Amino acid sequence: MATESRDLVVVITHGIDHELSSAGMVIALGGMTAGLKVSIFLTSSGVDIVRRGASDTTHVKPLEPLADMLRDFVARGGTLWACTPCVKSRGYAQENLIEGVVIAGSSVMHELIKRGAATLSF
Repeated sequence: MATESRDLVVVITHGIDHELSSAGMVIALGGMTAGLKVSIFLTSSGVDIVRRGASDTTHVKPLEPLADMLRDFVARGGTLWACTPCVKSRGYAQENLIEGVVIAGSSVMHELIKRGAATLSF
């Protein structure tokens, strides 16, 4: 019997100035290691962590640097969404964001939740 991967959506609402953005990334990466299909939905100041260069100075020890965790997440096939209104309200456009970020409304997350995805918020 084939086992189907479970979905996890991690919602990150904090930016580079708060340790919860790094904590959320650790949980997301741990979910991937545990075999979950992980998506991150960035909302509010959470979208700031994917602005090019923004996460380069964030390092909550003893965790890995935030920029490294973001690169690892994308490289491992994680889905990284940035809330459309949150991006627009900060004056960001796609070219301002790191590679791999998809600007999307919350409906992308709601679709996974309707199919049974677990959610965690940071």
